[in-house]
Amino acid sequence: MSKILLTGIAGFIGCHTAKALAERGDEVVGVDDFNDYYNPKLKEDRVRALLGSNNIKIYRGNVADKELLKKVFLEHKLDKICHLAAQAGVRYSLEKPEIYINSNIVGFQNILDLAREFGASQLVFASSSSVYGGNKKIPFTETDAVDRPISLYAATKKANELQAHTYHHLFGLNAIGLRFFTVYGPWGRPDMAYFKFAQNILNNRSIEVYNHGQMKRDFTYIDDIVLGIIKALNHCQGYEIYNLGNNQPVELEKFIQVLEEKLDKKAIKQYLPLQPGDVEATYADINKAKEKLDWQPKTSIEEGLEKFVEWYRDYYSI
Repeated sequence: MSKILLTGIAGFIGCHTAKALAERGDEVVGVDDFNDYYNPKLKEDRVRALLGSNNIKIYRGNVADKELLKKVFLEHKLDKICHLAAQAGVRYSLEKPEIYINSNIVGFQNILDLAREFGASQLVFASSSSVYGGNKKIPFTETDAVDRPISLYAATKKANELQAHTYHHLFGLNAIGLRFFTVYGPWGRPDMAYFKFAQNILNNRSIEVYNHGQMKRDFTYIDDIVLGIIKALNHCQGYEIYNLGNNQPVELEKFIQVLEEKLDKKAIKQYLPLQPGDVEATYADINKAKEKLDWQPKTSIEEGLEKFVEWYRDYYSI
């Protein structure tokens, strides 16, 4: 059993991960600022539903607040850190760049400094498939060049990988960065396309289909991502970067078709150009995670969307 600091505990991935860690017997300490990037009520409900039965101490505040984080480290002898807190969203980073610098760069630096100061020698942190930018070679492999981001969000995630490598090199911090590929599922984020699609289809509103539908995404179900995070926490040695993706890109039109089937309702589509910061395709090469972490995704898009729709109807009483 480990004592694990989990930042971003009220978030989609963070809350599911905290639940899984608590259920296997780890002691989890959480940090989250419950911000209003999307409706904080969903975050409160998520925490209550997934973590309500577990006795988890949650500190409310932003990871950019170093004094708050120091208080957490002083009050708990932490073995490991699972750093999932970040300001998410590619398009929003065009509108509010300062929030991304504060939460994603300054916040991560605080985590690194305090891990070093208090001797927490194992760190697993969230990176993103967005670091691959406009790379044309697919599938994306961890050894690919990722020095040309096309959104500030992507740039902050690449910066995190560099920050962690520096602290590994200088101070021996064991750090694993996980590049997540389009995570979806129950209790997900309302700003994500699949969530907005479901909402609009059920409310007879049109859905915005970018790049005229000519897009592919490596949609990865939340339970598969959580398993990957836990395996990384179990094998946190050295400095490594891993792709966590479904390894099966789905065309956007196909994705919408499956969602329509699960909702039993047709979408009204509004076709639009590719948006600034977006990429046409994501596709994860997961051979490294298979080999070194013994991780492999198991959930098909049909199965994953069925579980999401079931949750969505229940949560919104549809």
